[in-house]
Amino acid sequence: MALVEIVSPLAGSIVAVTVEVGAIVVRGALIAVVESMKMEHEVHASGDGVIEALRHDVGDVVEAGSVLAVLRPGAQSAPAPGAGPGTPGTEALRADLLELRAREALLADASRPDAVARRHALGLRTARENVADLCDAGSFVEYGALAFAAQRARRELDDLIRNTPADGMVTGIGSINRASFGAERSRAVVMAYDATVLAGTQGMRNHQKTDRLLQVAREQRLPVVLFAEGGGGRPGDVDMPIVAGLHVTTFQTFARLSGQVPLVGIVAGRCFAGNAALLGCCDVVIATRDSSIGMGGPAMVEGGGLGVFRPEEIGPSDVQSRAGVIDVLVADEAEGVAVARRYLAFFQGRIAASVPADPATLRTLLPANRLRAYDIRGVIDALTDPGSVLELRAGFGTGIVTALARIEGRPVGLIANNPAHLGGAIDTDGADKAARFMQLCDAHALPLVSLIDTPGFMVGPEIESRGQVRHVSRMFVVAAQLRVPVVAIVLRKAYGLGAMAMAAGGMHAPMATVAWPSGEFGAMGLEGAVELGYRKELAAQPEGAERGVLRERLVAAQYEKGKAIPMAATLEIDAVIDPADSRRWLVSALESARLPEPGGRFIDPW
Repeated sequence: MALVEIVSPLAGSIVAVTVEVGAIVVRGALIAVVESMKMEHEVHASGDGVIEALRHDVGDVVEAGSVLAVLRPGAQSAPAPGAGPGTPGTEALRADLLELRAREALLADASRPDAVARRHALGLRTARENVADLCDAGSFVEYGALAFAAQRARRELDDLIRNTPADGMVTGIGSINRASFGAERSRAVVMAYDATVLAGTQGMRNHQKTDRLLQVAREQRLPVVLFAEGGGGRPGDVDMPIVAGLHVTTFQTFARLSGQVPLVGIVAGRCFAGNAALLGCCDVVIATRDSSIGMGGPAMVEGGGLGVFRPEEIGPSDVQSRAGVIDVLVADEAEGVAVARRYLAFFQGRIAASVPADPATLRTLLPANRLRAYDIRGVIDALTDPGSVLELRAGFGTGIVTALARIEGRPVGLIANNPAHLGGAIDTDGADKAARFMQLCDAHALPLVSLIDTPGFMVGPEIESRGQVRHVSRMFVVAAQLRVPVVAIVLRKAYGLGAMAMAAGGMHAPMATVAWPSGEFGAMGLEGAVELGYRKELAAQPEGAERGVLRERLVAAQYEKGKAIPMAATLEIDAVIDPADSRRWLVSALESARLPEPGGRFIDPW
């Protein structure tokens, strides 16, 4: 049988010859190693046989195609030393892989049982437990896991690796609601400060990790979920040559995402300073009842000479809910994660429609007495898919309800006057709340449904002392810039500038404006219109019963003139509908609407 030449595949130097003349080899056995451009290349036997001759030795320089050895082919009974790899899966793990696995094991909660136990004793979860609950099983891919605190100058390396895993922040990409929306639409960036590591403070390396993930979020248009618990900046990172760290780009990078992708903040426990600043940039803030949120924690407050306070006394959840900082108040982290998943689903697409309540129910929800208050949330529930409503900022600006909901499975934003507060009049907080919510829906391409029942903007010396003129005008300015379609339903009162603001600037600004038969319209409230317009007639009557009778008669006349049917007859609105047809009208309008691409102007943090 002809001899077989084993040749070098490239030019280089021989750094190893692993066989001798007469050695028995099998196909794949290592023959020699050739180094070229600082890279070693293995040369293997092309078949079974006996080494007949060696043409070069260690140190020789060879050309591509140079013969290294000559093989006499033949069946062999045993492999020579250095034969090729064995059965896949039977080899021992390499040292470098073992080193990686050992480092990865130190990242797990199980490696720090005492810290985890202290966390659980507070009734709180670890960062990794929250991330695992938020993301679909097996979907989370971590970035920057091997980082540790930049404190080599003051602590031992082993100490830092063991006690500051991931530099106190878990960052990566996972999927959320994949079963409902598919892999592509469910991807999200997730970042969780780890309160068991240096109190969840912001270290220099976790700033780098944050910036890296925010860059990915911007380029790939991925939502961001931030678990924001922590104490702000960390002064103990001494490895970085900095004085104040005011050049850090994280806050600018995070804020730049506003209006481009959904930003969700979740807080349990304490959230102060830099952590709170990032939280405040989020579209929505979900916080537990035991949370405390503030731009400065106890140490900063005391250092400013402002007194000594416990963390729980600074920005507790009841205060921050009333102040409008918290959008959704939850019992614990598990509920917070569930709300975050629900919130993100509104921006991931449509789902199958659920069976709505009997539409005829809508005919019964408004009292026959036009002056009687009612529960606006009952109307919202009857109009939308069962269980779909997620109200935002419920504790703030209570004169207006803002909520995300679904109609026939389609996500929408919904604003509604609340007649149980100031009769539905729009005050400063309500106007701010409505304006920001319109920005939210516009940025993320959700159509808006407006339910109108308002006597107008709140008036009087007290409200004007709060800057009412500027606050309420936000509704006009924001509405005038909307790219998304608006559908308006007048439930009852639609008076003056307040009603116009609720209708995105005027009754013809929405793509459809309809009213229930209970609708009533006017340039101002009926009673005020009578007092101003008929002042002489009223003054001519004796004060008492006669003047009262005239006043009531004039008000009734104004009411008849401003009822929904005359409004529709003069084409000031598009139609008067049976309340039971409201859902059908909304579905028709929404199906006709053209939606812009998500990503508009920034969303005002306030």
